[in-house]
Amino acid sequence: MADFLLYAILAGIAVALVAGPLGSFAVWRRMAYFGDTLAHSALLGITFGLLLGVNLNLAVAIGCLLLALILVGMQNNRFLATDTLLGILSHSTLALGLVCVSLFSGTRIDLLAYLFGDILSVNKVDLVSIWLISLAVIGALAWLWRPLLAITVHEELAQVEGIPVNKVRTALMLLMALVIAIAMKVVGVLLITALLIIPAAASRRLTHTPEAMAVVASLLGSIAVCLGLAASYFWDSPAGPSIVLAATLLFVLTLSKKQVL
Repeated sequence: MADFLLYAILAGIAVALVAGPLGSFAVWRRMAYFGDTLAHSALLGITFGLLLGVNLNLAVAIGCLLLALILVGMQNNRFLATDTLLGILSHSTLALGLVCVSLFSGTRIDLLAYLFGDILSVNKVDLVSIWLISLAVIGALAWLWRPLLAITVHEELAQVEGIPVNKVRTALMLLMALVIAIAMKVVGVLLITALLIIPAAASRRLTHTPEAMAVVASLLGSIAVCLGLAASYFWDSPAGPSIVLAATLLFVLTLSKKQVL
């Protein structure tokens, strides 16, 4: 197997493993649009990376984390409905990012790679970074699993039981921002949310417990990565969109099952 294909498969599986449990929380807490907003802000992170002359992947991660903190602060103030707030930030950050990137006329930027991903260009350094961050996020999720489940089921009751709801909710958003930053290399800004949501939605129809849903979502995401890369290899289709289409196919196959969770 060619090295570039092996790196792509390993990178995709790393993202799918961590996207499974995070996507499950996104489905349970109806946070799909939140992920979309963070993904769109990634392009703005690239702009700041170019301005400051720092590593673009690091700039994207910092940009997503900052926007996650801003969203948490705005949600606490509740001066606007959450979906309205997300809609404004999602489109404005994407538009601002596109405009700013276009101003760097002297810099060669593969905009399509950022929008739709370029998993086949993953190198050894990228692969190690993706796996380290994925394992760190999985470890953090395992540590926060019970409080996260508690605030997902009933925030007020969790607060009465002594769980720091705001801190746990903020931690979830920061972890999601981190995963979106590393997933951009795999499926791109416009398709990241699909990799988070579709495997989790498919898993929901097949499992009985939250833990099983998270594990099966990771498994389905990994299968989608392999199927999508196989389609890209044999039919020369774009890798990122092929992965998302494979995940969609798996979801469609689960529609025949009765929803149990």
